[in-house]
Formats: sequence, structure tokens, C-alpha cells
Amino acid sequence: MKSLRLMMLAAPLVLSGCSTISNIHWSSLSPMSWFGSSPEVSEQGVGGLNAGTPMNEEAVSAGLNDNYRLRSGMKTDNGTVVRYFEAMDDKTLMVIVNGDNGTVSRVDVMDKEIKTESGVEIGTPFSDLYEKAYGACAKGTGDDAGGVECKAPGSQHISYLFSGEWRGPEGLMPADDTLKKWTLSKIIWRK
Repeated sequence: MKSLRLMMLAAPLVLSGCSTISNIHWSSLSPMSWFGSSPEVSEQGVGGLNAGTPMNEEAVSAGLNDNYRLRSGMKTDNGTVVRYFEAMDDKTLMVIVNGDNGTVSRVDVMDKEIKTESGVEIGTPFSDLYEKAYGACAKGTGDDAGGVECKAPGSQHISYLFSGEWRGPEGLMPADDTLKKWTLSKIIWRK
């Protein structure tokens, strides 16, 4: 009887608190997410996102463990209209999911909590992964034009975008000595 009275007193507090807590990720309260719920980047995809994931809000959110608030949009990429979702944490852009033909085609990760299977994460120095850019890296294009994109060692689907300070001619890639000071700013998975 005593526990029933306590429950009766606590229930209104809990229920009234639900409407005022707008920034809580309710999925994080699940016991399954207590032991490292961040998705991981692998050859197969990012978390539950892969080439077979439909480009709809429910599937994209579930593929990212419902960890983010999503907003959607459309853009052109090489003359083709592409649908995308931006995964936000408060006001910070953490993941961009692009799609074509109705399924996920590319995932750009900027969230420091999402790592690759081998432990590579945002902020990793270029020099930790590469001795030189030749054969592995190219100047970034489009939205990534300010960076240098390098194929992940031994991967067919993962690449890394590095950024840093450089005042060289536009369109050229920095020298290896400069790149050694750059850090990983984006992990990219493509189908």
C-alpha cells in the first residue's frame, strides 16, 4: 500500500515533466542504448544505414538509433536532384544522409561519437593514417572543396575528408608536410 501511495504521488510529476523536456532523446532511455549506442561506420554502412535503406524519415532515423532530430531537403548534384536528410543534435549538424533512386547512397559523418570499425574518429590527424597523399588522396569537390579526401586504407566504401590551414593556390592540394597538420573533419560512406 505504501508503494502505491508513492507511485500516485510520483506519477503526476513524471507526466507533467514529459511535456517540458523537449531536448531529451527518449530512445536513449532504452536499456539497449545504455552500453554504447553510437552507430559505427563499416564497409556495410553507417549504423543501420546502407544501400538498401529507404530514403524516408522513419528508416533514416531508425538507422541512426533515433539519436538525432532530422530535417529533409532536396538539392542538385551533378545535374541530378538528390534527396537528403540532415541529422541534428540541438543546432549542430552531425550527419548528412543522401539518397538516389529511393535508397541511401551516401552518408557524411561529422559526429565525434561515430567511429569506424578500426577506431578512426573525427579529429584524427592525417599523419596517424597516411605518410603521404599520393595515391590515396585528391582535392575535395563540391561542398568539400576546401578539404582533401582520402580513401580509407583497405576500404571500397569509406573515405576521409581532412581540413586545416593552407594558403596555397585554389585548386591545388597542399604538400604532405602541410597535410600532416590537418585533421579528419568528415567520414564519408558511399554505396
